[in-house]
This record gives sequence, structure tokens and C-alpha cells, in this order.
Amino acid sequence: MGLLNSTRVSAVVGGKEIILESGRLARQANGAIWVQCGGTVALVTVCEAVLDTPKDFFPLTVEYAERMYAAGRIPGNFFRREIGRPSDHETLIARLIDRPIRPLFPKGYGNEVQVLATVISADGVNDPDVLCITAASAATCISSIPFAGPVAGARLGRVDGQFVLNPTTEEQARSDMDITLAASRDAVVMVEGEAKLVKEQDLIDGLNWAHKAIQPLIDAQEELMKLVGKAKTPFTPKQDDPELFAYVEELAIKSGMEDALRTIDKMERKDARKAVKDKVKALMATDERYGEDAAAQACIGEILEHLEKKLVRQRVVNEGLRIDARDTKTVRPIEIETSVLPRAHGSVLFARGETKTLAVATLGSSGDEQKVDTLKGDESKQGAIEDVVSLISPVVASLADFYGKVERGEVDLFKDM
Repeated sequence: MGLLNSTRVSAVVGGKEIILESGRLARQANGAIWVQCGGTVALVTVCEAVLDTPKDFFPLTVEYAERMYAAGRIPGNFFRREIGRPSDHETLIARLIDRPIRPLFPKGYGNEVQVLATVISADGVNDPDVLCITAASAATCISSIPFAGPVAGARLGRVDGQFVLNPTTEEQARSDMDITLAASRDAVVMVEGEAKLVKEQDLIDGLNWAHKAIQPLIDAQEELMKLVGKAKTPFTPKQDDPELFAYVEELAIKSGMEDALRTIDKMERKDARKAVKDKVKALMATDERYGEDAAAQACIGEILEHLEKKLVRQRVVNEGLRIDARDTKTVRPIEIETSVLPRAHGSVLFARGETKTLAVATLGSSGDEQKVDTLKGDESKQGAIEDVVSLISPVVASLADFYGKVERGEVDLFKDM
């Protein structure tokens, strides 16, 4: 293969050709895809690193970045360069890419995986976000990383009563649906979006239509895998030990796990569960079979979590009671107190059960509107919502993160309120 040679496949979806190219850039990455539709181009890479100390979760990172040069624009910030944290829009798109691909990695896979999607050309007509979902799947499929893909992404719209796949910017303005979806060969695996008073059946029909229309992208990825796909790294998922599970669950039941889960107060229940776990650890340490088995003792937390879910579900099914003793039709008590801050323009304290939220509003003039750089031009935001729950929540003690991916996702739910 020459230095500039590449392998290309394409598919026609929604009347537009989508090109997937491997080998054009980033050949040293585990997988890299140049995806193009019209004048919109993105580069999506996937890299893997073996960790010296395995983590007890899958360390997958997905990032999405839109470069202003992609639309021939110069950033409007003070430094005239794109530095710092991703914008809210970029973070939300990263979440959309993450959601359909994360479950496709094998359970227990411990290597660090990083997926980077960079928009390098934007024509203002074809959106790059759904292209990056497909490209992220394709890059991982052709890599050596174990992955149960492919999946493909698309946007569903409806213009003048007709379904449209991957509508243009102009068509989106006239559409009464804006649905982002990801689908495999057999099913729709992720849906997010909004609609304007659309019937439920119309939405279902649209998703079924989009699932069929998206299949050429699945075919293209499978063809690319045959042409340039690497051999997958052998990985055998960890098998649960039925005997160990039964033994730990028996110890937990004898140590009072069922009574602990019936404790109504959340913090008291947390302490009771910890006490049960400590008892199980102490009893297991004296057992002839598992007393010296560090691997078995390391599984205690996972087994107890599995048991807790099973016991709580059994209680809901058999007794009709949830973990806080409410039946399935009763909502938590709700109380609201207004004007709690004397100098703020508006403030309210909202309490539901053991959860409390302090909401504060500040009013401004049109001159206070926030100017935002986007690939489609400057935009103005007349309102802004922030969420800093991670700073004051007593549930988790961690590094203070004023505005992480989770908070941005939650805030996006309220943007149109």
C-alpha cells in the first residue's frame, strides 16, 4: 500500500452517498475511519492501551470535536485557538456516540479504549454527528479490539408528511421530528430526540422505516471488515463461579441482608448493607476453601450487588413494595419553598423524598445573551442552565467537577423549557 493509498467503501442512504475510508490517515491507530457525506468530513480513530493495573469498570473514553477551520471560520474566543473543555454541543454528541457502542464491548474487558471523532470539514448541509456514530463503529470493527458490531447512526425527520433520513439543515427547519438513532442489523439500539405533537404510532413507523433504510451502512461496514479488518484480540469473558455465588449469598442472607434492604431511611440502609458486607468478609476469611483465596474475596462486592438487585426485585414482584416501602403507585412526598435566597432574582427549594434541589434564576437584558461559535455561524443563547449537583451531593465523594458530561446531559433535557 502506498503512503496515500486507502481502502474505500460507500453506501447510499437517504439518497446521499456516505463514504467510509480506511488508511487515509492515522494508520498507527488501532482503527481509523475517514467518513464523508457531501462536503462534510470527519476523522474517527480508536486506540487501545493495556493497563498495568486493571480497573473494575470498562475505561472507555469518547470525545467529539468540531474544528472551526472545518467551516472556514476563525474561533471568536480571546486566544483565537480552540483550547479548553468541549462545548456543551460537543459533549452531547460524544454521549450519542458512546451510548450505542459501549454495550458492544465484551463484559469484563479491561483495556483502556479511546474513541476520538474530529470534524475536519463541514458543508453546512449534512450534519457530522450521525456520521461519527457510524464511523466510530466502523473504526472499532476493523480494529483488533473485541467488538460485537457493527451499528450505524442516522437522523430521522419528517417533512410534509414524508419520512426523511439524514435531513439537510434546511429540511430540519421544516421537520416535525428530530430523532437521532443507532441500529444494528437486527434492531434499533438507541433513540434520542424530540418531536412536535407527533403521534406515537407515527414515531414507531418512522423508527421501523429508518431501521430498514440504514441497513446499507451495516453492509458497508461488513464489507470494509472483510477488506482491511484486523484479527481480533482473543478475550475470554470472566465466568461466574456458581458455587462461590451461592456460598456468598447464603452468608449474606444469614448476616441479615434482607432486613438491611428493608431499612427505609437511605443512609441507615447504606450503613446496614455495609455491616452485612463486613460480616460476610469476616466469615469468609475463616473459611477453609476461600480464606486464602484473594480472587474469591475480591468478588464479594459484585456478588452482593447481584443479590441486592434480586432481593429488591422479588419484593416488588411478590409484595408490591419498592425499596423505600412505597407501593408501585405512590410517589415520594414533594414540598416546595420559594424565595429562599434574599438577593437572587428568583429561587426555589424543591424536595422530593430525600432528594433536594436548589434552583436559582437570574434575569438579564438582550445584551446579556451568550454568543456561541458553531460550524454554522454565530448563535445566541437567550438562556442558560447549569447543574453543580456533584459538588454538594453526599452520595459520592470525588474530585469536584462543576460541569461534567453527566450534568451537561441532564441540563440538555431542560433547554427548551
